Amino acid sequence: MAEKLVWKVGGQQGEGIESTGDIFSKGFCRLGYFLYGYRHFSSRIKGGHTNNKICVSTKQVHTVTRDVDILIAFDQETIDLNFHELNEDGVIIGDAKFKPRNPAASKAQLYSVPFTEIAEKLGTTLMKNMVAIGATCAVMNKEIETFTTVIKEIFGRKGEDVVLKNMKAMRRGYLFMKGILEEGSRVFSLAQSDGKRRMFMIGNDAIALGAIAAGARFMPAYPITPASDIMEYLIKQLPKVGGTVIQTEDEIAAVTMAIGSNYAGARAFTASAGPGLSLMMEAIGLSGMTETPLVVVDTQRGGPSTGLPTKQEQSDLMQVIYGTHGEIPKVVIAPSTAEEAFYDTVEAFNITEEYQCPVIVLSDLQLSLAKQTVEPLELDRVEIRRGKLVNEPEEKKGKSTYFKRFEVTEDGTSPRVLPGTKHGIHHVTGLEHDEEGRPNETASNRQAQMEKRGRKLDGFAEQFQNPIAVLAPHEKADLLLVGFNSTRGAIMEAMERLEEEGAKVNHVHIRLVHPFPVEHVKPYIEAARHVLVVENNATGQLANILKMNVGHIDKIHSALKFDGDPFHSEDVYEGSKELLEYDYVNI
Repeated sequence: MAEKLVWKVGGQQGEGIESTGDIFSKGFCRLGYFLYGYRHFSSRIKGGHTNNKICVSTKQVHTVTRDVDILIAFDQETIDLNFHELNEDGVIIGDAKFKPRNPAASKAQLYSVPFTEIAEKLGTTLMKNMVAIGATCAVMNKEIETFTTVIKEIFGRKGEDVVLKNMKAMRRGYLFMKGILEEGSRVFSLAQSDGKRRMFMIGNDAIALGAIAAGARFMPAYPITPASDIMEYLIKQLPKVGGTVIQTEDEIAAVTMAIGSNYAGARAFTASAGPGLSLMMEAIGLSGMTETPLVVVDTQRGGPSTGLPTKQEQSDLMQVIYGTHGEIPKVVIAPSTAEEAFYDTVEAFNITEEYQCPVIVLSDLQLSLAKQTVEPLELDRVEIRRGKLVNEPEEKKGKSTYFKRFEVTEDGTSPRVLPGTKHGIHHVTGLEHDEEGRPNETASNRQAQMEKRGRKLDGFAEQFQNPIAVLAPHEKADLLLVGFNSTRGAIMEAMERLEEEGAKVNHVHIRLVHPFPVEHVKPYIEAARHVLVVENNATGQLANILKMNVGHIDKIHSALKFDGDPFHSEDVYEGSKELLEYDYVNI
């Protein structure tokens, strides 16, 4: 009985690969298994190879692995491109329509099942994915009743006849597969799950839910992969709580509308990816100068320019920290799981109002689009904090009756009022300004306002809850693994394997990227013989930030991957072994 199984389906984009994966996932999710799914797709609407890999496990799983147990192929290209991932006892189930061939180098067992033919006899080739699900159930020793409620939910709105036909398609696929399985054929049996019901969502859904829970009621945005799902989710859900989404003409309009809405008192935010974030940079500076709350979600993808819109990368790190011209206080939070994405998004709205500075929630394509099991969210952990929002300013007597919106304060944060508040009139401009908002370019005022804004985040890293996620069983470690965003799962699995082999390994995952939590990270770096920073970019951006803030340049090394694919635990393991076995004595 296996504790974990990896299933993959592939074919041409637009022929139901994603929906096949969704049906498979929902069925096993309802049986109480933990899942993690990652979809590889092309930068086009239709055509081009796409696949969906899903890990099913009796224990929590945080990433996909390099290997595959069962490959469902709707075309020969799927077999040719993916067979090398199959384990020695792996299975390929291909559609008989394309006469599947098993490559000479493949050790997997190939089965030919007439997905398309069975579906055609039932009325439409669209149901070939259901035939494939039925065949999967047969080779996994699972009864097809597992998927009955899922089919009813997905196809119920189309009528009872459609539901019945899809169930027939699945049953015929199951029976056909059972009929060709012989004694000694490769079949898989998963160990029993705990049976608990859990959520199954992508990171973008968690971010969207976090925004709703935080009280956000307006999202202006321009569609861009991989951020669009946040917008699409909220288009359906935000009106239910009195909010709205507006598709703007571009990212500049989106971010400036969000700034205006926050100034007016609404909690608003926008979301984009690297190219859109570049367009937003001047406006993010406006948020910093006018001290207007602003939350921006950046879902990283492959660059530069249009780059790899549908592929994994973590190359926006320097941009989110240093992209704006001039110097402003800014907070950058980098969640690494869907749960963290929910809670960190809530916290982002509180931070932006408390410190009156832009907050960027940094995600990446893998975290944003990978579907993963999520434990029930604890809504009682959600709180709303609005900072120095003044409802009834005192009436001022004397020459000026303006409210000191940008008052020089000891903690760097000034009192804030909403438009229309009695005795709250003040001037707002992107120019440097005095305490009442009037443009003022004198040297003394400039220095006072810059220093005031700069004081906002003094000690912030120490106050932020859990700026790093730590798994450090050793006081002194042979190796410290460091990462951010979605590399966490691959690092955790590699660490477990290294520990089993006797290596002393610690793991620090950076959740607060800026201001950098130096005092939290430094002790772990000092306690390690080697430090390996795992990141999806070509220049080692996180490693460079570590060197800038913590030092110890001689012991910090990089494991880099920038081919569009996410890290697998095997990648981290192999990079770690190479570093641990390197003999510095022979240099």
